[in-house]
Amino acid sequence: MAFGHWDGVLRTPPLRRALAVKRVRVNLKQMGVKELLQLQASITKELKSRGVVRTQNNPLGDYTEWLVAKALDLELEANSKAGYDGVDKNGTRVQIKGRRVTPTNNSRQLSAIRKYEEKDFDELAAVIYDENFNVIEALLIPHEVVGEYASFREHVNAHILILKGPILSDPRVKCIKQAVCS
Repeated sequence: MAFGHWDGVLRTPPLRRALAVKRVRVNLKQMGVKELLQLQASITKELKSRGVVRTQNNPLGDYTEWLVAKALDLELEANSKAGYDGVDKNGTRVQIKGRRVTPTNNSRQLSAIRKYEEKDFDELAAVIYDENFNVIEALLIPHEVVGEYASFREHVNAHILILKGPILSDPRVKCIKQAVCS
């Protein structure tokens, strides 16, 4: 296993049985957040190869929100809050999006930005990860800049933003990679 030998045994009976057959001992409590995500990514990759799941992106959204909120000192909103995910101490509303690129899918297209015209957020925090959840890009993009680079797609009734090309060098876009990675 890529994560080395860990003392202890999982307490979840089905996982404990599966790991006992392979003679693997893992203590998830001793693993860091990134190691847990890497383990999840490996499991999801195997499930995808078996046709059990169709994508490799979960739990990316929650992790990205957690990471950005920590980096920017945001108060996260309830999951059902439409338009933005967190608010800073000045009241700035931040929508948070994450995307994980893999060798089989290197798209940097973020998930749909709904109701853009309603200006429900002030800034968009976007984080691109490699297949092992290492941050490649982390940007804070003002609402009006999102509108300049995103295109409206009628079939999804939303704006779509792809994080490549000129937006990456737009002086109004702030790199927050160092804050997100620390």
